[in-house]
Amino acid sequence: MKRKSSRIRCRTKLAVLLSLTFCIGTFVLIQKQSSRIMNLDTSNSHMNQKPKLAFLFIARNRLPLDLVWDEFFQGQDEGEFSIYVHSRPGFLFNQATTKSRYFYGRQVNNSIQVEWGEASMILAERILLHNALKDATNERFLLLSDSCIPLYNFSYIYEYVMSTPTSFVDSFADTKDGRYNPKMHPVIPKFNWRKGSQWAVLIKNHAVIVVNDNTVFPEFQKHCRRRSLPEFWRDRPIHGDVSKEHNCIPDEHYVQTLLAQNGLEDEITKRTLTHTLWDISSSKDRERIGWHPVTYKLPDATPKLVKTIQKIDSIHYETENRREWCSSKEKPSACFLFARKFTRAAALKLLHTGALVIKPRPSSE
Repeated sequence: MKRKSSRIRCRTKLAVLLSLTFCIGTFVLIQKQSSRIMNLDTSNSHMNQKPKLAFLFIARNRLPLDLVWDEFFQGQDEGEFSIYVHSRPGFLFNQATTKSRYFYGRQVNNSIQVEWGEASMILAERILLHNALKDATNERFLLLSDSCIPLYNFSYIYEYVMSTPTSFVDSFADTKDGRYNPKMHPVIPKFNWRKGSQWAVLIKNHAVIVVNDNTVFPEFQKHCRRRSLPEFWRDRPIHGDVSKEHNCIPDEHYVQTLLAQNGLEDEITKRTLTHTLWDISSSKDRERIGWHPVTYKLPDATPKLVKTIQKIDSIHYETENRREWCSSKEKPSACFLFARKFTRAAALKLLHTGALVIKPRPSSE
């Protein structure tokens, strides 16, 4: 009887164990299937949504041209763009600090204090890209200054950028002495040293590379710094052998050099989409003479200025003896979609006088 009772207990335990195993197995299977369905739904939702342009603004505090951008974004499908602003730490965009609802709460919360000519500028770019990459639907990443204006309406810019599978990065060989610091070698060899505008438009793969870079960025932090400006530098030119000093402006070299370092120059269109005027040789305004580009002021804000920039169809790179003819969808096109540096008064004048046509095109229906 004892043996029979023992067998019954063993069989009961075995049955309970098998039932428990079956239940656990069924639960795990259900969880896997549920997870697959959720992932499939998420994947389908991303596939069904149009890719977005991420507008990444670097600002000191407020966005002085917020009203211009407000008109630019009005009437657009908000599923086609996203906005991120890097301002000083603690600055909030709300009804008290901006007149455009598009910028409410769009500040990144991990911003830093940025100094011109320091590596903090490219760190701010990396912070913006890091935040924008959290949205899987962002496909193009446009770096813009707080003094930028759009030269065309949203639809034109969207099609122009999205129709090109490459990044737009102003990049050329910097053959002049004084920028490259030999201490960067061998991590960054001189043959990979590039120069250009910081206002780039990046495809997602390149944005990820910038954010994950742990090799080139530390070298820039250590060895790429601007030369200190002397007091009253506008009135007194710099004398001496400046070729022995390394006047390295990080934001004019970083992205270009990083992509060259990674062998990705075949994946970029080597020009910027943001126009900046550096030729100040004919200017009689002493405030315009220096190391910074020309600032367009109220008297400059004319329809002729806008049309002149829009008509530019090529860019010449002297150090490479290269002329870059601009195209979109394999057809000749304007080179620039944005322009800087505009004061608030100048930008608003362009907007209110109709010189800047950035509203959506009327529907044909």
